[in-house]
Amino acid sequence: MDTAFDCAGMLSFIDDSPTPFHAVENVARALEGAGFVRSEADQPLAQPRAGRLRGFVARGGAIVAWDGAPEALAEHGARILGAHTDSPNLRIKARPNTGAAGFRQLGVEVYGGVLLNSWLDRDLALAGRVMVRSSSGSRARLLHERTPMLRIPQLAIHLDREVNSRGLVLDPQHHLAPVWGLGRVDERLLQRFLAARLECAESDVLSWDLMLHDVNPSTFSGLERELVCAPRLDNLCSCWCALRAITAPERAGAAPERAGAAGPLAVMCLFDHEEVGSSSDRGAQSPLLEYVLERLVGDAGAGRERFHRAMARSLCASIDMAHATHPNYREKHEPEHWISLNAGPVIKINTNQRYATDAESEAAFQLACERAGVGVQKYFHRSNLACGSTIGPLTAARLGVRTVDVGCAQLSMHSIREMCGALDPVLMARALTAFLAL
Repeated sequence: MDTAFDCAGMLSFIDDSPTPFHAVENVARALEGAGFVRSEADQPLAQPRAGRLRGFVARGGAIVAWDGAPEALAEHGARILGAHTDSPNLRIKARPNTGAAGFRQLGVEVYGGVLLNSWLDRDLALAGRVMVRSSSGSRARLLHERTPMLRIPQLAIHLDREVNSRGLVLDPQHHLAPVWGLGRVDERLLQRFLAARLECAESDVLSWDLMLHDVNPSTFSGLERELVCAPRLDNLCSCWCALRAITAPERAGAAPERAGAAGPLAVMCLFDHEEVGSSSDRGAQSPLLEYVLERLVGDAGAGRERFHRAMARSLCASIDMAHATHPNYREKHEPEHWISLNAGPVIKINTNQRYATDAESEAAFQLACERAGVGVQKYFHRSNLACGSTIGPLTAARLGVRTVDVGCAQLSMHSIREMCGALDPVLMARALTAFLAL
């Protein structure tokens, strides 16, 4: 399946983005390569170039980018692509150096809804952000170890004979500390390791946002290489699709009446902390996106009244991965709404507003898919199972913007390695490109 290689760039993006901080830096680098200008959040936003506003602001593990004419937001509203950079994983505690029985280990805390068993017996390494002392206080340094150095060994079946019949039960406090060497517990081992890697004094290592990641590379799979197996598909796949859409040289599927005229402002916002509720300075419940949009309206010579009118004219696509129908657990899925891999974007619908889709936003995304020549699927959760949620309802409530929840279909959601179709990310990127032109 030659077309699978269209998303080879996504695999590289995922492998180079083991943490939200790396994802944002990689997105920023791609935006700059496409002509977007970086602005600092506490400084004036970049001025229009050749009649276009094309810039971005990054904050930790979140980034907001925009592209359009200066008057586009005030006159036509925005077409917003929203996703999130974080994934469920294991994160390093502040006093991490621990161990027992002659092993050196690291203390970890579970981040988000992790499928814990999938982290056992994997080749793991460290990645994240380290705050290092500087002349002005502190500065952030990124760390990305790519060689195996940690492992969470599973208990042998000889010591747990009923594991295959009653299921594996893991205590996050006692069973997940990874091994990374032999010897007595050294209370400064991690700090010395970080100092050596970052080439600074041990005393200059002040704090960190570090996490574990699987070092095995993403790959194509299947007889015809029609599948993708990778970590963090939820939700770096969506980030990649949104990035491709907003940086597309020419956006396909623009409405005929928009030809030759300034359309809505194209906006991409990749939030952090979705997997733990989005309540942070850079999550979907924060004012990050709202503040940027308000400042862009202000830069176009408008005020708060015009901002509210602009939001009323806007549409948002909340992009997060969707559940494909699992062949071994068909009873867990709504029988009238089976979802397939490589069959196109999935519109996610929940009448209790776990997804923000309504008939109006659903129709808008369907039209975008039609204009892009892309198929579309519709997902409903089983009525007798609790449904997850996304940034969609949060963004809709925060901005008062019509929102549709969409995603690429996948299996093994929240596992250390997940699976999706090799065609679906490309199809989603095409649909999102058309959505930006609605």
